[in-house]
Amino acid sequence: MTIVPVPQPSDARPSAVVYCEANFGLIDGKTANGLVRHSEKYDIVAVIDSQSAGRDAGEVLGDGKIGIPVVTDLAAATALLGRTPDVFIFGMAPSSGMLSSVERAIMLGAIAQGMDLVNGLHEFLNDDAEFVAAAMAHDVTLHDVRRPRDKKDLRMFSGRIDSVTCPRIAVLGTDGAIGKRTTATILTKALNDRGIRATMVGTGQTGLIQGARYGTALDAIPSQFCSGEMESAVVEAFEGEDPQVIVVEGQGALSHPAYLTSTFILRGSKPQAVILQHAPGRTRLGDFGALPMPTPASEINLIQTFADTTVIGLTINHENMSDAEVTAAIARYESELGIPATDALTRSPDRLVDMVLAAFPELELDLIASTS
Repeated sequence: MTIVPVPQPSDARPSAVVYCEANFGLIDGKTANGLVRHSEKYDIVAVIDSQSAGRDAGEVLGDGKIGIPVVTDLAAATALLGRTPDVFIFGMAPSSGMLSSVERAIMLGAIAQGMDLVNGLHEFLNDDAEFVAAAMAHDVTLHDVRRPRDKKDLRMFSGRIDSVTCPRIAVLGTDGAIGKRTTATILTKALNDRGIRATMVGTGQTGLIQGARYGTALDAIPSQFCSGEMESAVVEAFEGEDPQVIVVEGQGALSHPAYLTSTFILRGSKPQAVILQHAPGRTRLGDFGALPMPTPASEINLIQTFADTTVIGLTINHENMSDAEVTAAIARYESELGIPATDALTRSPDRLVDMVLAAFPELELDLIASTS
């Protein structure tokens, strides 16, 4: 099924090229993958990846043409566009969270062309004397998306989350880089399209770069403050938007040996419901190939044991699967788990909304009342 991109106003957004050399469409290219599919903050005009150069970015992702070219390098992007884009976004999320010497040189070259830099890594450009000097010389801005607020301003958990009266739904997963943010984004839009006011709270660098108005990069915050920062972001979304539903982006997996941010999402946002994302085509964890993937059943049991919540649906990442295999997997998991299942990217988003309405029937009653 071809995914038709949602038209977005480009006149008010800075133009941006996304650097994703040798990783676009792969796990470590998840920031670039996400920005190509959805970006409220930047007008994505090209992706840099020499291995996929000459193709349309949407086709690389299996979504059909969307009019964003993949190019060899920044010079090729500038030549194709006839101008230098406003922003250079580092679009990869390697497990190390650090820049290589080659990547440093490329980003310094972008600064020399007058481009602002957006960096989602754990390595902060504003702490690097070479980058700071270059930025000052060329009058550009360095955006370190993962940089947390000063420690004196970080919030501890307070219990204010109990003042949030609307349903909170966390989209968690069985592994990292498995599509949780994509599903959360699609779900939020689908709810709003159905007439249900929904707001998404981002918890990682990609969601924040995409333009999430509420949230924080949880994996960059000292653990003592993670639950409190999560709680505060949800409370701010509730008070600022008056939503009927808050969708919380997940990170890692509760069962994951390294990416444990889900613990703070479950404690800090106290979601009444969880949608679980799983990739049936994966047999091993993405960044830890020696470890087997958990089953959805084991992850659901872990989540519902750890937190006072209910898993209300399963969403499938279709990597390494044919459409027929996706259909079979949906039927199998619905039978095994007793909950609805779907693929957020290749099936109707109405299936996601139906999961939510089945779990929170009062939302449907409110919807009927508002249209009668």
